[in-house]
Amino acid sequence: MISINAKRNKKARPGVALLVVLFIVMAITILSLGFVSRSDVELACGQNMILRTQMDYLAESGLEHARGLILNPQDVVSSEYWTGGTGLQLVSGSNDLYDVTVNQDTNDLCNYIIDCNAYRLQGADTIGRSSVKAILRLDPCIAYWAGSDTTVSSATIIKGDVYCSGTLTNNSVIGIDGDVFADGLIGTNITGQEKATAEVGVIWPNLAVGDFEPMYYIDSTSYSAQQIVDPNIPTTSFEPNEANPAGILYCADDVNMPGDVTIIGALFVDGDLTVSGENSITAVKNFPALVVTGEVIMEDGGSLTIQGLAQIGGPITDDPSTTSANISVIGGLFIANGGVTSDKVIVNITAAPAIAAIETWPDAGIPSRWRPAAGAFYRSIERK
Repeated sequence: MISINAKRNKKARPGVALLVVLFIVMAITILSLGFVSRSDVELACGQNMILRTQMDYLAESGLEHARGLILNPQDVVSSEYWTGGTGLQLVSGSNDLYDVTVNQDTNDLCNYIIDCNAYRLQGADTIGRSSVKAILRLDPCIAYWAGSDTTVSSATIIKGDVYCSGTLTNNSVIGIDGDVFADGLIGTNITGQEKATAEVGVIWPNLAVGDFEPMYYIDSTSYSAQQIVDPNIPTTSFEPNEANPAGILYCADDVNMPGDVTIIGALFVDGDLTVSGENSITAVKNFPALVVTGEVIMEDGGSLTIQGLAQIGGPITDDPSTTSANISVIGGLFIANGGVTSDKVIVNITAAPAIAAIETWPDAGIPSRWRPAAGAFYRSIERK
């Protein structure tokens, strides 16, 4: 006879099986949730990695954006060089943006400090960020060009690279702070390297007086240059105006700067220029400061400060009575023949590619560009 307890145990077995099934389902559910959670974390990590990589590349694109405009300051309208921008985009309408800040190194005008911050906007929130800081060096960047054998006097200071189509004799006491591209070099005292002229990558500016007088173009619009007919440039200040926005003055013969002449614009001399007294020329953006087809003759006590590009056909020399004279160029000094032949003329040249670069229109609507820098490289890139 089967006992009552045995019957109860038989009746209880289906309930045990159900509990076992429930425990198995629970275990599978817990394991599945763990896998799902782990997968979500890995997916999020992957998405974050993709976002960080995209922002890194965007920040580097910002550096290249700055590099392109620093090499081509003619494309910058509102300032001497591109100082940066905010909320910039590679793709119009994108949520990926970058901010760029550019500062020129005041101790070396061929160096630029670039900060770039890339980020993504999601509504009002910023997600993903990558920041880089770089120092960009324009190189080579010509401060002084001599189209024939030349001697750098003991009183000459050059901050930037030097080109000499011939033999350069360096007698500078302070020296040349840059590379020297020459067929031959006598003397040392340079901070850079001696290189062959073929490596320079910069050409002669090749500015012609006839392209600017009696009229010149800006794009397709013609303007009238101001002619100086007196053998002495008037002692006054010359500035651009509506009829002559580049502030161009031209002299069809030899002319003298007698002192207290201030020019904001460009002086073109089809002949020799004699300098006495203190004078200054500051170029208008994208235009040269001084173009002389002949010589520049420095009289005793003469002083000429140039900010911009100076292109001179003959040498810079002195009057026989000169005991001391001074020329200071911030931009670039390009001399076709002879260089600075007088050791009585104190010469201070600083390469400033942003103000020496030019864009002119020899013909209506046909621009011609030139710059004293052949290329650029990053001296350092630091991720922040």
